[in-house]
Amino acid sequence: MKILDRHIGFHVIRDSLLALFTLLAIFSLVEFLDDLSDVGRGSYTTGTAIEYMLLTMPNRIFILFPMAGVIGSLIGLGSLAAHRELIVIRASGVSTLRIAGAAMKAAAVLVVASVLVGEVVSPYTEQLANRLRTTALSDNRALETGTGFWVRDGSTFINVGRVLPGNRMNELYIYEFDDQHRLRVATFAERGIYEDGRWTLEGIRQSVIGKDGVIGRNVVEADWQSRFKPELAEVVSVRLASLSVPGLIRYIEYLRSNGLDIAPYELALWSKLIHPLSTGVMIFIALPLVLGRLGSVGFGQRIFAGVVIAVSFLLVEQLAGHLGLTLGLNPIVAACAPTLLFFALAVWMFRKVG
Repeated sequence: MKILDRHIGFHVIRDSLLALFTLLAIFSLVEFLDDLSDVGRGSYTTGTAIEYMLLTMPNRIFILFPMAGVIGSLIGLGSLAAHRELIVIRASGVSTLRIAGAAMKAAAVLVVASVLVGEVVSPYTEQLANRLRTTALSDNRALETGTGFWVRDGSTFINVGRVLPGNRMNELYIYEFDDQHRLRVATFAERGIYEDGRWTLEGIRQSVIGKDGVIGRNVVEADWQSRFKPELAEVVSVRLASLSVPGLIRYIEYLRSNGLDIAPYELALWSKLIHPLSTGVMIFIALPLVLGRLGSVGFGQRIFAGVVIAVSFLLVEQLAGHLGLTLGLNPIVAACAPTLLFFALAVWMFRKVG
């Protein structure tokens, strides 16, 4: 039976990886062509766009795993059916449940690979990619470091500790220099809010450096004139979608402790947790299709069936997420519902095949 498991698993994994690389090439090319519209802004070049595309590939791989799983399984198992190998296997007394078990062992390998990519590789490369892109588009006026997000606005240097939803930022350090590059004003603000094209700072502590020494003052609230816009801090906010699970948990705890809305981030957390299992569900749903009538159809039809299933799953997943946020549903329910729905559909189809 180990030989049977390896034979079936080899076809599932091989064709799933081939489907993954094909989808990755297509989606990466589309993203790259769309990104070319930004070439020429700041110091963003074609070379930078290529580097950005390569750095975002791990996150794209993580997203595409379920789609590749269903297409690859339909192709791999379909080829076994087309060459009558599945007929011989079943005729030798191997049950459909046993065949499904062999395929699901291969699915487990792909799930583990998906977790490694999504939790180890993708968060790191996404940070590098967003930092590269934002720094280039801002003409090297922005930089993310371990101490926060740095921005240059003329002779003023701004450090942002935390970027929050709703154009709000916490822990702003503002350093203003004169024409001789001497520090003149150092300002710390607990919070910064950007509304109607202007900044409002709260909890301000300021030090003004003059010829007679340093003058300190505290201000509860004040307007702040700056060309710095929240969009420039996109490197931090965009990264949330590709944070590791521990990173999302820490950020949710921070938002909760500050009384901020955590629903979108809880949804992102549970979606991240359930996403690798979606790969296994997509492979499972391919089994009754192959063991049924689809096993005898052509190569192109199997690909079409896989694409339809994968796209349907993605649409249901997106719909569930939006409805969950709009209707205030439990994030666990909104994130898990699509996977559970397709799993139930696969079980029903599998029972019909027998």
